[in-house]
Amino acid sequence: MCMVIFAPIFAICAFATCGGYYGHLQVKVDCADRRQNNRSINIDFGYPFRLQQVHFKAPLCKENRDEIIFLEGDFSSAAQYFMTVGVFAFLYSLLATIVYVFYQNKYLKNNRGPLVDFVVTVIFSFMWLVSSCCWAKTLSDIKTATNPTQVLLLITSCRAQENKCTATEEPLWSRLNTSVVFGFVNVVLWSGNIWFVFKETGWYKTGQRYPTRSASGKRSGSMRQRLYSESSFDQPEENSAPSRQNSFNLSKGDFDHQLQRQASINQSQVSFSLPQTYLGKPVIYDREDKVASQGPMIFVNEM
Repeated sequence: MCMVIFAPIFAICAFATCGGYYGHLQVKVDCADRRQNNRSINIDFGYPFRLQQVHFKAPLCKENRDEIIFLEGDFSSAAQYFMTVGVFAFLYSLLATIVYVFYQNKYLKNNRGPLVDFVVTVIFSFMWLVSSCCWAKTLSDIKTATNPTQVLLLITSCRAQENKCTATEEPLWSRLNTSVVFGFVNVVLWSGNIWFVFKETGWYKTGQRYPTRSASGKRSGSMRQRLYSESSFDQPEENSAPSRQNSFNLSKGDFDHQLQRQASINQSQVSFSLPQTYLGKPVIYDREDKVASQGPMIFVNEM
């Protein structure tokens, strides 16, 4: 929303202060022979700052004629790039304003509008940064090229020490300095708007749907677990003593039960003992199947 309000305004301020600039420089040449005395020279330049096309006439004191001098430098590329970014940013801001106000439902449909808006905002943020930096450096070079001292060195008569050359008017740079400031303001504005546009995209909503547990939440969970464990160890002794007695009784009962089971098993094993035997008097048989003598006899009691 901040881009909708301020972006068109600052975009207009940026390219208007740069594109509508005209500079004026005036120098005066006094020849030593007084043939051409107090000769004033006016030099005008402006956007797009093709200074190599700016020319003026300067007197030749020794020959009583004029020479044509051109300024040095072509700074149109950076200035035009800055202007182009400003104009397109202004147009896109107006289009975004219309979409936000009148076509909000279509803007949010299928998440296409926020994604396109996010990509375009990132691109314009980068373009504003590059154009503002280039324009700031170019403006410094323009100031150097139109410096009165530098311009006077281009005049042949001013390189002679017997002639007197001075600058009566210098260009005003406040307007171009303001354009640089507005350029970096647009950088901050569009860069800050990236976050607000990103919140409207599906990427941000997907991240909010599955939030990750923060470190503070983990610390609070471990703190609750520690307090719970400490509270379990801080029970009074009268509660712990009966519990120990109950556990002892339970273990004793289990031991008695185990003894009873062992006794029953032993009893069952005894009931399955071998048949009992005892020795009686022996009986001896001869060949005719008669009893010759008797010895110990073995009787078996069948179960």
